[in-house]
Amino acid sequence: MGFEQIDSTNVAEVGGKGMHLGELSRIDGIRVPDGFCVTTDAFQRVVAEAPSLDAQLDPLSRVKPDDRAAIRTLSADIRRVIEGVALPDDLVAAIGESLARLGEQASYAVRSSATAEDLPTASFAGQQDSYLNIVGPEAILRHVRRCWASLFTERAVTYRCRNGFDHRKVRMAVVVQRMVFPDAAGILFTADPVTSNRKIATVEAGWGLGEALVSGLVAGDVYTVRDDRVVTASVATKPRFLRASPEGGTQDAPIEPQRQTQPALTDAQVVRLVRLGRRIEAHFGRPQDIEWCLVGDDFHIVQSRPITTLFPVPEADDQENHVYVSVGHQQMMTDAMKPLGLSVWQLTTPRPMHEAGGRLFVDVAPVLGTPAGRAYLLGTLGKSDPLIRDALQTVLDRGDFLRSLPDGGSGAAPAGDPPAPIETDPAVVTQLIRHSEASVATLQREIRTLSGPALLDFILADIAELKRILFSPQSHQVIMAGMEATWWLNDHLETWLGEKNAADALTQSVPHNVTSEMGLALLDVADTIRPHADVVAFLQRVADEGREGDDFLDELAGLAGGREARDAIRGYLDEYGMRCAGEIDITRTRWSEHPATLVPAILGNIKNFEPGAGKRRFDQGLQESRRKEQELLTRLRALPHGEQKAEETKRMIDRVRTFAGYREYPKYGMVSRYFVYKQALLREADRLVRSGTLREREDIFFLRFQELQEVVRANDVDAELILERREAFRSYETLTPPRVLTSDGEAITGRYRRDDAPPGALAGLPVSAGTVEGRARVVMDMAQADLEAGDILVTAYTDPSWTPLFVAAAGLVTEVGGLMTHGAVIAREYGLPAVVGVEQATRLIRDGQRIRVHGTDGYVEILA
Repeated sequence: MGFEQIDSTNVAEVGGKGMHLGELSRIDGIRVPDGFCVTTDAFQRVVAEAPSLDAQLDPLSRVKPDDRAAIRTLSADIRRVIEGVALPDDLVAAIGESLARLGEQASYAVRSSATAEDLPTASFAGQQDSYLNIVGPEAILRHVRRCWASLFTERAVTYRCRNGFDHRKVRMAVVVQRMVFPDAAGILFTADPVTSNRKIATVEAGWGLGEALVSGLVAGDVYTVRDDRVVTASVATKPRFLRASPEGGTQDAPIEPQRQTQPALTDAQVVRLVRLGRRIEAHFGRPQDIEWCLVGDDFHIVQSRPITTLFPVPEADDQENHVYVSVGHQQMMTDAMKPLGLSVWQLTTPRPMHEAGGRLFVDVAPVLGTPAGRAYLLGTLGKSDPLIRDALQTVLDRGDFLRSLPDGGSGAAPAGDPPAPIETDPAVVTQLIRHSEASVATLQREIRTLSGPALLDFILADIAELKRILFSPQSHQVIMAGMEATWWLNDHLETWLGEKNAADALTQSVPHNVTSEMGLALLDVADTIRPHADVVAFLQRVADEGREGDDFLDELAGLAGGREARDAIRGYLDEYGMRCAGEIDITRTRWSEHPATLVPAILGNIKNFEPGAGKRRFDQGLQESRRKEQELLTRLRALPHGEQKAEETKRMIDRVRTFAGYREYPKYGMVSRYFVYKQALLREADRLVRSGTLREREDIFFLRFQELQEVVRANDVDAELILERREAFRSYETLTPPRVLTSDGEAITGRYRRDDAPPGALAGLPVSAGTVEGRARVVMDMAQADLEAGDILVTAYTDPSWTPLFVAAAGLVTEVGGLMTHGAVIAREYGLPAVVGVEQATRLIRDGQRIRVHGTDGYVEILA
């Protein structure tokens, strides 16, 4: 197929690279060297006629991505087969005709173009091979076969293994394109590849062929451009370049000394190139990574692909500037969420939210625009997450991004007087909890018999009840009373006594903390199982095999002590089985659905603790908090006006101990409701599968709640939409969401502006006082955790589902979190030194390293 025959509908025939070249050749004003594609049909035909290949693909499909030796051997065998195949006569003739049309003895680039390459959701750039300056039909045919074979290079096979692509389903086309021999060449990114800012383009340029830059052989000049103006220019010393070799192929050659430090492009050429790039970007509808050549004063475009590493920008239907703050960083759940999870969470929360990359964001630009709103937001976020505060301050310091609004406008801080201080009455907390429990019981009773549209309407109405409970003024008052008492104690006791984070010790073993109780309750489950060796051995096999589902619980009954063990685990699941990692996403698998998730934590408790550890841990925390209270009050009484200070402090200690535990309950109540909804929706999904409307029950996870309502009413679904959503979700899972994102697409991480940490230490937010030294266990999946007593848990984020691991840990380090997020609250409750918000902690700290966690001052040292 000639480039002129190719458009976006032909990707299955010509691959990503071929499709983009066809589309590029259709854009007015864009010069693309002429060429053609050998289609995937040719590849499939040739492969089908090599029967030994099919047998070799079987072992390759079973190989692990980390088994480099097996991949090396198997892929080399497959490449040898493909490079040796005979080409059909009609294919040889078709290629010959195209070469005759373009110039048989001209020089060509022969480039691989896989069907899973250069796509919006997966860039396989560099995974397959390209060959430059190939001359003559025989050489071109040989290099076509080599391109096909490069589908099975080690790096290509490993990439597909890691990203879940089936080796049998990826097809290879080959691009054959007239060579241009440029004076300069390079790469243009129409969005900044480092900051993701869509308004800034980056140009890299060097002498000769661009392959030297693309492959990293040489460094080039780097220009950044904004609004048709070169903002920065860095001219590199360019001692070598890549040029066409007279006998075919390319060669590395020196550059004469006087040209080595000359810029490869003028500023005017850079701006002109970026304008061409913007035209290409507009055609494809997303930022592009473009390869270009300069011949004389003319730019030729030889490739364009989407930049797949950029975090998407929330859609806005205006021309205003927006500043988006990540909801996931506040909720300790930064993973991508499926559409049903996103929509149910949005229905639950009162604030308007914006979606991007499978995550939710709140636009704080209107609040930041007013003096009062700005002070309120920065003050609030400064307490909970200093990195978000600093990122927002970075935007404000630029001075030209946000419009200033007068106080009292739509962006002003919440108005009205603060609520009156709540009385320190424990009955308030028990009453709120009882009301929530009764409401969930009513929901469970009333939803049982519902199906069809009536079920979806009922859930929508019940979400209104959930919101009423979740955001009731009294509930909010109780939570704020506990938080404000904590802040008061920390501020005043540091001023009066020089005691940092004093409230951390005072909040150990507070009553009514459902999350900390959950961790201690699993110690009781371990106590039931510990005496029965056969049960322990069986559970170890369950963990080793990575069992799923709950079948293993039934198998327990046949073992000595197995019935007691089964009943203990089921009793725990009755109380806490609605929890799981990322639990704000209703689509995530709950412990009740996959109880084996808990088995490693149970086994760890059996190994690391003596019987009765649960009650002992709670009692020790209670004694420590009382001891600390007496010590502080005694020291206060020795100060001027000491009795008054001690009396105020005692009142705040009582308040924090009465109300701090309730902080964890509203989310528990919400997740309890979510699990009831999920079970009912999955029953409905099974009905839709039986009727042939859905292919599988999990398809409902890729529909928004309102879309699911329509599917249930009409008994009809857009299968293509579900497939698109599944593919999009896979791509979102690979992205890291920023704390703050602007409408220009710029991701701003923020930094800690303090100098109290020693050189080389990793800075973070101190959330639970104390210092501890131990072995770092870097854990990304709770089901794979293997903690021993004294280990320090290092992970990306923790939500309540991680609490069972806190029991065994001696300290905590996370990449995400704030002063009042769940991990911080439970770390204080258990007396674990903890530092959160440590950027890239799971990459900078290696599993097994010794580290020291400074939970009072907020940094982590990596020890020798």
